[in-house]
Amino acid sequence: MQNSFTVTKASGEQSLFSEEKIKASLRKSGADSDQIDFILQEVKKQLYNGMTTKSIYKIAFALLKSGARHQAARYHLKYAIMELGPSGFPFEKYIAELLKFEGYKTQIGQILQGKCVTHEIDIIAEKDQDQILIECKYHNQRGISCNIKIPLYIHARFNDIEAHALKKSNGTSKQRKGWIVTNTRFTADAIQYAGCSEIPLIGWDHPFGKGLKDKIDHSKLYPITCLTSLTSAEKRQLLDREIVLCNELQNNEKLLSSLGIKHGRITNVLNEVHQLCGHKG
Repeated sequence: MQNSFTVTKASGEQSLFSEEKIKASLRKSGADSDQIDFILQEVKKQLYNGMTTKSIYKIAFALLKSGARHQAARYHLKYAIMELGPSGFPFEKYIAELLKFEGYKTQIGQILQGKCVTHEIDIIAEKDQDQILIECKYHNQRGISCNIKIPLYIHARFNDIEAHALKKSNGTSKQRKGWIVTNTRFTADAIQYAGCSEIPLIGWDHPFGKGLKDKIDHSKLYPITCLTSLTSAEKRQLLDREIVLCNELQNNEKLLSSLGIKHGRITNVLNEVHQLCGHKG
């Protein structure tokens, strides 16, 4: 059956339906073999030619949510990152938290002087003698990629800042690099140009094994938008208070109560947070 159907990706691209891709994503969520087999069978029952990957996701997500909310939360991760918007600030704050986990000191929304003009930098991260100037490219829709214009633009900004810094320090300066971080993907020419210009890129699954999704699973710093036991309005209230991490809710009944959440639901939220942030594997 799996080779008889095509599915439609968010970009509009068609590809063959793959049982292995579904199994891999469910396995990553923490689902066991029985759960995976059951969900796969349900998906195949509803499968039709040209079905969107989003429709397949919705089926699997609903089945996971009815069983184990923390597994559904992990499965929801890519969509959850897109729900941090509509502005890019919560995404920038979230990336800064991931960098803190890796030992960096971070600042958000700083203005740096260049040789020619000033530049607003989304995140400045420092560790030892390294200083990283990070441009965050946040997208709240699927199927959007960062094209070559982004590294071209960042390269020019970085060179302007570096020229001023070197002049000010009389030729001695910190080891400074410009990074680009996105919650989606990069086009092939963007990757090629960035590699040639020595601009590190971090995308959803780039570089292989060290992309954004890998960093999140390693740190277990999941965004609050993952949680299935909170409403969209409640998540928005938390984001408005600049709370982006699930673990900020741990043992924090007072915060949840201030949102108007009743005691019974607070217990459900805290249980999901505990299982999600403490989940192994």
